[in-house]
Amino acid sequence: MITEDKDINYNQFIKNTMIKGLSLFIILNFMFSFVPKGGNIGGISLYNRVFPGRARLPFGENPRNAYNLSLYDLATMFASHEINAGPKPDEEYRVILIGDSATWGILLEPEDTIGGIINSNNLKSCDGRKVYTYNLAYPSMSLLKDLMILEIALTYDPDLIIWPITLESFPVQNQIQTPLAANNPHIVEPLIDRFELSVTDYLSDINHPSFWDLTLVGRRRTIFDALQHQFYGVLWAATGIDQTYPINYTPAQQDFLEDDTMFHGWSSPILPVEKLCVDIIKAGHILANGIPILLVNEPILISKGKNSEIRYNYFYPRWAYDHYRTLIQNQAQHSGWHYVDLWDVIPVAQFTNSAVHFTPQGAFLYYQQLEQPLKEFLCQ
Repeated sequence: MITEDKDINYNQFIKNTMIKGLSLFIILNFMFSFVPKGGNIGGISLYNRVFPGRARLPFGENPRNAYNLSLYDLATMFASHEINAGPKPDEEYRVILIGDSATWGILLEPEDTIGGIINSNNLKSCDGRKVYTYNLAYPSMSLLKDLMILEIALTYDPDLIIWPITLESFPVQNQIQTPLAANNPHIVEPLIDRFELSVTDYLSDINHPSFWDLTLVGRRRTIFDALQHQFYGVLWAATGIDQTYPINYTPAQQDFLEDDTMFHGWSSPILPVEKLCVDIIKAGHILANGIPILLVNEPILISKGKNSEIRYNYFYPRWAYDHYRTLIQNQAQHSGWHYVDLWDVIPVAQFTNSAVHFTPQGAFLYYQQLEQPLKEFLCQ
């Protein structure tokens, strides 16, 4: 009889414990929905504490080999970057790079990117501060994505922003297609509203989380990725590897069809200016609030293949790119922007798997042309 009572009490205890545990989980699950997306939770990181901060924002689709993966939580991304190591040193002249995959450095070691090359040249400002560049570019072509990153980057007290641009980043339909923009409505929408950006026809591309998406269960993938990113920090610290470097890859296309003259459905002779987001460049200058921005029309591959008289490369028919160069040059002069056009400084042999990705030698040639415009800021 005593044994039976003990069994009943034990079973009741197990039942009560399970009910309480389940109730607690349900409460925590729904309480988590009141934690704002992109809040301070993403800033909790072992990077810059247990192991070094990364030289680039996290991006990758092959984490087992690259020790890196794509995240859409900007707080987590910045927390893992070397710029988050601590307060800006008094002796540092801080340069921030934003932009696309060319600046991030697809197929380039961190030291071979344009940012890495700047750092290796030991430049100094006229007041004796050492120039150090932080690579905050991200591999997608969208000026709105750049503006999102710029807004956060400005909280790190930069002395100069270098913003490489290219025509493919300007079409209005490209701005929210990048997942980094589409999955951060709490960042994107205030920027759109504040600067009245011309992307309102594409607001449906923004992913608004449901109430369930904001719960603990709904965010399980985001939480798992963030934890996985911490784990790969150990391997990043040991190897310095943050992307795969295939020996063989498909070279950038150089042969084109003779009737291949369209750009985003637009035909010659001129681009529809109202469909290009020049207003985002203007917004970036307003956001910077006096911190100088050096706009750089980044190098592109100039094909020598079949029908290369029609297209420069996979991205650009000649008529579209030529009009874009004139448009940006005129806008820069009118607005007083610091702008340098380096579109043709890298020979075709120094491009890799894309018309905007280059070899280490190509990156060095790029730096050689960028060095003088950069130095002009160091004594302002």
